[in-house]
Amino acid sequence: MGNTLQTLPQIPPPPPPPRPDEQEEEELQERRPEVGNREFTCEICIEPASIRGKKFRNGGRCSHPFCTDCVVKYIRVQLEDNNAARINCPAPNCGHALDPRACAPLVGDALFVRWCDVLCEAAIVGSDRCYCPYRNCSALILNECGGVVKKSTCPSCKRCFCFQCKGVWHAGFGCEESGEIRDTNDVAFGRLVERRKWNRCPRCRHFVELREGCKIVKCRCGISSCYKCGKLVNQHWCSCDKTSRCCEWTFKICIVLVVCFTFTMFFMAWQSKTTR
Repeated sequence: MGNTLQTLPQIPPPPPPPRPDEQEEEELQERRPEVGNREFTCEICIEPASIRGKKFRNGGRCSHPFCTDCVVKYIRVQLEDNNAARINCPAPNCGHALDPRACAPLVGDALFVRWCDVLCEAAIVGSDRCYCPYRNCSALILNECGGVVKKSTCPSCKRCFCFQCKGVWHAGFGCEESGEIRDTNDVAFGRLVERRKWNRCPRCRHFVELREGCKIVKCRCGISSCYKCGKLVNQHWCSCDKTSRCCEWTFKICIVLVVCFTFTMFFMAWQSKTTR
């Protein structure tokens, strides 16, 4: 193998020295923040910067002579007393809002988390939401599926709850009856009802079990109901079940045949009288 000529790396030429006017401008810009932090009087506490310390900067939105301690106290009052998501600048004639990202290193982790929670709640105003009923969770849950939601699972603690009454899941019982559940036997019976998928009479509210046969069941109180949808019915079919429409059409056809037969007999009797 022969040796190849290696090229040396090219070193870029040094930048030209700055002109005197540019150097003075850079030094002036570096001294401006220090002068601004040193020479101001806070308009909230009316104390000079030598006592209060650093000047608050609202992320470039606005610049007013406020010290950071007063702004942090102002934010805490707005969150604890007013529960406000948008916190405006303390200046009377300023319409800008405080920047949460600029205030994050000043207010601390606990107060910043509180502020983020208020902002999240304000962003979902008007949406169907609730909180997890378990005290050691209390997570905010949104109804992302739409419609009527009843049994739900908390995405945080993975426990079941009722989205309608905002309480612990009451298996086998309605929301109005959840407060009557007292002991473990009621809870165990409710789980059995949910597992067996028993229905309830729409009048007396007794549980009914259908093992086989027609879905139109008759309760011991004397009324008939549909075991599939739970509606009270007066006939032997229900509109929720497509397979029971044959009974409905059979009944209608029988009525039509009876009416036709009665009309035919009446017409034949009338015709026989007229021919005499």
